[in-house]
Amino acid sequence: MWAGGSQRGESFAASAIAWTEFLNGPVTTLAVSRAEAVLESRIIPFGQAEAALAAELFNKTGRRRGSRFDCLIAATAILAQAEVATVNQSDFKVFTPHGLKLATAPAPPPPPFTPQASTGNS
Repeated sequence: MWAGGSQRGESFAASAIAWTEFLNGPVTTLAVSRAEAVLESRIIPFGQAEAALAAELFNKTGRRRGSRFDCLIAATAILAQAEVATVNQSDFKVFTPHGLKLATAPAPPPPPFTPQASTGNS
């Protein structure tokens, strides 16, 4: 999850739930260190308000088996007014009508210009 985008001068954060999922691994010590460096201790806690919203999301989105952790993460993001950055956008789209914002990846830079060689047929 993030509170914006690093290219826009904003910082990354993770919900306590997403951080737990990450630490459950498999993950290397190096990967944990790198993630900690990016997050700079910005772990968004999960409390009573997040729990109530997560339950509401679970019930409003069809009580899908296996979606509970997604509900917890979505609720945390909604209340933190943060976008969710995930490779599993299809899992989270169901929450967008309920206020979740999904981060979009920045467009890739254009390929470098390489002039075409002259063929001499002018």
